[in-house]
Amino acid sequence: MSLTHQDVARIARLARIAVTEDEIAATSEKLNGIFGLIEEMQAVNTDGIEPMAHPQDVFLRLREDAVTEPNRREAFQSVAPQVEKGLFLVPKVIE
Repeated sequence: MSLTHQDVARIARLARIAVTEDEIAATSEKLNGIFGLIEEMQAVNTDGIEPMAHPQDVFLRLREDAVTEPNRREAFQSVAPQVEKGLFLVPKVIE
């Protein structure tokens, strides 16, 4: 697939982008280069190849799932204007 200058001008107009004729020519060349690369990649036979989550075979080091901060809920709620059953009460905003 390749784009003509008219296609690029129409896309620019639809996107509300002001472009000159020189910019249309340069953009058309770049977009056609991208489309050419996509066509090359689609031509590669990928039958039997398992999809990968990452291009390199790397694994993230996981840290231990441990609590590192003390529970300070009582301290925070002691200065709150209204608390009920361990929850902060706030004024109704939407009616």
